[in-house]
Amino acid sequence: MHDIYIFRMTKKQKLELTWIGKENRPKLEPRILLEDPAKSYHAKHRITSADKFDNRLIFGDNLLALKALEAEFSGKVKCVFIDPPYNTGSAFAHYDDGLEHSIWLSLMRDRLEIIRRLLSEDGSLWITIDDNEAHYLKVLCDEVFGRANYKTTVTWQRKYSVSNNFQGIATICDFVLVYSKSEHFQNNLLPRSEESTARYSNPDNDPRGPWKAVDYLNQATPEKRRNLCYDIVNPNTGDVVKNTKKAWKYDPATHSRHVEEKRIWWGRDGRNTVPALKLFLSEVRDGMTPHNWWSHEEVGHTDEAKKEMIGLYGARDVFDTPKPERLLQRILAIATNPGDLVLDSFAGSGTTGAVAHKMGRRWIMVELGEHCHTHIIPRLKKVIDGADPGGITKAVNWRGGGGFRYYFLAPSLLEQDKWGNWVINKDYNAAMLAEALCKLEGFTYAPSDSVYWQHGYSTERDFLYVTTATLTHEQLQQLADEVGSDRTLLVLCTAFRGRGEYSNLTVKKIPKQVLNRCEWGHDDYSLRVENLPKAPHPNPLPEREGAKEDGPSPANGRGENARQQSLFSDSPEE
Repeated sequence: MHDIYIFRMTKKQKLELTWIGKENRPKLEPRILLEDPAKSYHAKHRITSADKFDNRLIFGDNLLALKALEAEFSGKVKCVFIDPPYNTGSAFAHYDDGLEHSIWLSLMRDRLEIIRRLLSEDGSLWITIDDNEAHYLKVLCDEVFGRANYKTTVTWQRKYSVSNNFQGIATICDFVLVYSKSEHFQNNLLPRSEESTARYSNPDNDPRGPWKAVDYLNQATPEKRRNLCYDIVNPNTGDVVKNTKKAWKYDPATHSRHVEEKRIWWGRDGRNTVPALKLFLSEVRDGMTPHNWWSHEEVGHTDEAKKEMIGLYGARDVFDTPKPERLLQRILAIATNPGDLVLDSFAGSGTTGAVAHKMGRRWIMVELGEHCHTHIIPRLKKVIDGADPGGITKAVNWRGGGGFRYYFLAPSLLEQDKWGNWVINKDYNAAMLAEALCKLEGFTYAPSDSVYWQHGYSTERDFLYVTTATLTHEQLQQLADEVGSDRTLLVLCTAFRGRGEYSNLTVKKIPKQVLNRCEWGHDDYSLRVENLPKAPHPNPLPEREGAKEDGPSPANGRGENARQQSLFSDSPEE
């Protein structure tokens, strides 16, 4: 029995991909992001006025990181590029890449839905994939983004040769699925290549500049296009050129205008039997229309990418399937402009951020693997210092500059104490708690310097206040009086004892009021096999006393911990 199939929705009249467990959706906790200044890095001074310093490198699970970005960056990302694990069954040095179809599709769906919300209305998504999952992913993206927003599938020639010892049909291409957020997406033209420009010349010293000869014949036969059949006279020889096999491209009036404008070319000696039209370089679009076949000569191949890695890190620990910088340059040239925001939530070796940085784009990258520290940070430092001579550096005349800030995901807001009660995580100080609850409640975290109860706001007159204290009726009444009749306040507290309604206050107990909102304590939604739940052992051994799961140690330097206590006691709410 296959766990994936396609069925037709009779009411909506559309094909939809389904799989075992599709209906299960994680209740993601919107974590806050904490900066580690020791790992952030910036140039010592500005190189140009266009230097970007507000880039972000985020260490942590990419699904939780996408959720963490949602409140601040929804509708602001111009381009998302992702290079997810291909689910080929192969074991890579940095990714275990062999999930079952159902699990892989669920994990991709959850990420794609947030990515869509992060994209601006004129934004686009570019996903590299191979033919093992490309067709399933195409139908999944049709469902998430809408089939009307599918733009194309680019075929990228990632290899330039095939061993004659290979048995069967060799695969030398990968694919890039391209989707837009909406109809507002407009791609850029590609810069005109030297080869394309070389097709224009000026053999007759025309004052209008370089031109190329364009065919004057239509593909239609004279019988089908009688209106485009007429005699043309070569002014140099007096010969009359008649339509015998093909019609002309232009009607008689247009041809007369071409003659008046001296746009007809009869060859160097003026004796050609069929004319051509002079198309001037100054009249064509300032660029080339992108197409969906990208050869390795144009955008690089995997061997080129590996050489770029060796140039950065030496021969040690090079990624198996890196993407060449020229491939990312092509994507960002089509999808973005300088200053636009680019997101890569499967950062890998950091190619997206490196290329975006060199091209003057802002960027956000997310990576869970330890190569975030061993590969990405050293690479970005070289880019910022102008010490990365490889990739597209020379092509874009990159000289260094800018910087990035390093963030990591805060631990889960709630944890269980030794009695199994859910309490506020002991690693949270007051500021972290206020920021986390603002994000959870949909408020903007903006603590006031002068008003103690203004920790965040949703509108100009609606505020949020967080405290771990138990509030009395007198304290709540004082709050109500200070808030006044023209403002409202959401109060989140450990417990409260009220004796009436407060028209301008909404009071909730934490964590009781938020307990069912998220999957607390779930730190890893990654696409790595080793992080998936293991099947239960048929004869499980008793757990050793005092044993606990290994996990990341709490980060230091977060300030004084918020006051902790069990928060399930029934305080009177009169």
